[in-house]
Amino acid sequence: MASRRPSCTDVAKVAWISLWAAIATLILFLPVAMAALLSRTGNLAFTLSKIWAHIMLKVTRVRPVIRGREKIRPGQSYIIISNHQSEYDILAIVTTLGIQYRWIIKKELRKVPMFGYCLYASRNIFIDRGDHEQAMQSIRKGLDRLPEGVSVMFFAEGTRSADGSIAPFKKGGFLMALERGLPILPVTVNGSRRVLPKKSLVFNPGTIEVVVADPIETRDYTRQNLQELVDRTRDVIVSNFNPEYPSARPLTR
Repeated sequence: MASRRPSCTDVAKVAWISLWAAIATLILFLPVAMAALLSRTGNLAFTLSKIWAHIMLKVTRVRPVIRGREKIRPGQSYIIISNHQSEYDILAIVTTLGIQYRWIIKKELRKVPMFGYCLYASRNIFIDRGDHEQAMQSIRKGLDRLPEGVSVMFFAEGTRSADGSIAPFKKGGFLMALERGLPILPVTVNGSRRVLPKKSLVFNPGTIEVVVADPIETRDYTRQNLQELVDRTRDVIVSNFNPEYPSARPLTR
């Protein structure tokens, strides 16, 4: 999908959305900070972060829908593996899955005023993407801090897709699944790139679809056949991927 140059209307829209993002962050910062003090698990802070996500979706007129949520077993921890098309993947997933989970996040976001603290208070896991060994250690320590029943989300491509295709998957999340004996929960996001492509300022109201596939047990996999697990998971995610998902619709006033 070719991107167009942002118009004056697009720039004004970004300013409006940024204003609402700042307002929502300011309003929710104190409750999240209090939640961090009251609940060391991060569960309450994570729940409050969903409110922020809902606000941003409403402001930008984006509607998330989900298929397959019934496949998620209550109380089960997962390593959630998803494709990554847009920043809006985060908002769509957090508002639809209906379970407690934490993100693997680049450490630079920890420095964003208030927003970074909210991410930390929710017990998300910050990593240095330039240092693989250090990143794996950070993930292990982060997993040790999480209460039972909380899952961890990986965007296995490592970054957002520039052309809409699904790139090869990195192995970090799969290694963690083996080490912890956790099942993989494959998640496919459709339509988010039409809402906001990578490196674009052009927002398009529309629908984002989140598809949950059957969990993949990891007990029969080892480091020796890890690539088979990676390939199997990617095949499932690709099978549910629809690059032409009709999410975009013309702006109405």
